[in-house]
Amino acid sequence: MTSKMSEHEAYDLSGPLDVDRLRTVPPGASLLVSGPAMTGKTNLLQRILADGLVGDEAAIAVTTSGPAEGFVDDMHSRAEFEGRALSVVDSRAEGSRESQELENGSHVHRVSDPADLTSIGVCITEALDRISVGGYNRARFGLTSLSTMLTYTDEKTVFKFCHVLSSRLEGAGSVGLFTIDESAHDQQTLQVLKQNFEGQVQLREHEGARQVRVRGFGGDPSSWQTL
Repeated sequence: MTSKMSEHEAYDLSGPLDVDRLRTVPPGASLLVSGPAMTGKTNLLQRILADGLVGDEAAIAVTTSGPAEGFVDDMHSRAEFEGRALSVVDSRAEGSRESQELENGSHVHRVSDPADLTSIGVCITEALDRISVGGYNRARFGLTSLSTMLTYTDEKTVFKFCHVLSSRLEGAGSVGLFTIDESAHDQQTLQVLKQNFEGQVQLREHEGARQVRVRGFGGDPSSWQTL
């Protein structure tokens, strides 16, 4: 398979979010998807990944809660795509690290501990290599969530992991999304981690409605809009 789009074209992440600056996200950029608990961060991440799968891009996800198969099922419920276009790293699997291809063609990597960032990084690299061999030259990456990782290891280690991973995604020309629960961390921790990201998608609950805005990419914050 060969992607219908050039690997050098900007990514259009505006499918789930009608925000102009998300229509031309540069290849290699990483975004922080932030907001309080229960504001739909994982749901939004999945929608953005699914939108890319429909457009003949590949997707890689790291999940820190729930089995990888559940994430795969969620993605198939959102979009029709070739199974091999999706790889999921389950960072809370039991047992030693392993890799498995599911019946639908999607690939699952299992790591037993969210604190084992080295193994998670290896699995992400293997997933990037796998989709490249499969003929995909564009991919969207999603990690949910950094907050869980921060309960297992320290801020400095997570910062370094994000820095190395962002560089890896930049080298691959992929775009990355990382979720974090803003209400679970102090402002110093958030400010440190934000240094790894070119943009930020913020979610909130306001007057009974779920709202979103985008920061970064050289402009002022967009206005809040209802999802």
